[in-house]
Amino acid sequence: MKITEKVRSISRKAKTPFVLMDLGIVEDNYRRLKNAIPDVRIFYAVKSNSHERIVNKLHDLGSSFDVASKGEIEKLLGLGINPSMMSFGNTIKKEEDIKFAYENGIDLFAADAEMELEKIARNAPHSKVYFRLAMGETDSDWPLSKKFGTNIEHVKDLVVYGAKLGLQPVGVSFHVGSQCYDKYSWQVALMKVADIFWFARLQGIKMNIINLGGGMPVKYIRNIPTVEEIGEVINESIEEYFNFMDRPTLFIEPGRSMVGNAGILVSRVILRSKKDMTNWVYLDAGVFHGLMETIEDLRYKIVVDGKEDHAKRVFTLAGPTCDSVDVIYDEVELPEDITLNDIVYFVNAGAYTVDYSTNFNGIEGPNEIFMEDLPEVIEEELVEENV
Repeated sequence: MKITEKVRSISRKAKTPFVLMDLGIVEDNYRRLKNAIPDVRIFYAVKSNSHERIVNKLHDLGSSFDVASKGEIEKLLGLGINPSMMSFGNTIKKEEDIKFAYENGIDLFAADAEMELEKIARNAPHSKVYFRLAMGETDSDWPLSKKFGTNIEHVKDLVVYGAKLGLQPVGVSFHVGSQCYDKYSWQVALMKVADIFWFARLQGIKMNIINLGGGMPVKYIRNIPTVEEIGEVINESIEEYFNFMDRPTLFIEPGRSMVGNAGILVSRVILRSKKDMTNWVYLDAGVFHGLMETIEDLRYKIVVDGKEDHAKRVFTLAGPTCDSVDVIYDEVELPEDITLNDIVYFVNAGAYTVDYSTNFNGIEGPNEIFMEDLPEVIEEELVEENV
């Protein structure tokens, strides 16, 4: 999302912190992904930004949804979304949540352990299941293989065990890691999935769904592969590794890549100080109020309104709470004359900001404002950002 004169005008008038969202960019992201991978079925990861305006927009475009909890299911049902459009993709589910999902019409579940399959068989008998394959280390900001998924041989065991329990093994899922910078990570994963599919066929089990997971990156600081480049690798890999069967049904679970570049988190400076030799700047948003991912050193591009060309110096940037964890960056370059009430933009912050936010210390987190709801002002672009 670009910092336009309209964005600046809104930011100077509205109470901070807030996340400014553009549904037009969300729609563009959806259409680009659909065009990049023919016939892919998109399951938007609701956890990345669950605002009903975003969910409704994607629903109108034809999206399905990846849900991780009873709460997310209830939210989508309340918006009139058919349960056939939902996949329960969390591999760590309460039994009562599985039962709730099943009783409300959801019949597609993820698993990566025997006990999870047993819970599904008890509470959602004869349901479809897909098995999460763990990936090795990838060039991503957050490899997810430590908590989720399992190795290829264990997946094969789970396929057989799921069928024994009366479930319907239908496919394999994987996740190359959040913010994955290597487009060939999808190729490596698909080679392993093909091995599992072939094994299943030898057992008389025909699976046809490949869940490509998430991981497509958003532009922050590093250069990224485009959706089209990643799609080309996926398409070529499907043609090469799955020529023993009809083209499999492809699912994908974008979260960050669907909404990340559609938003800007807007905050204000509430204090500047110097302690010993360290210069500090404190904002009205911090790790408990929208910027949780900075704990893992996600590096947003930061713009200080009206001071883009000013000389820089190193600061420690922190949030407003009475907690020492609430440090956004230990070292970050900001304009040397940054001061009280300056507006600070975190660019491409539409994902995992509002939904991560808390009410810690009684301090309100950012709400969401949508460009579509605001009066028109001059659209002159003042800062070019990568969308």
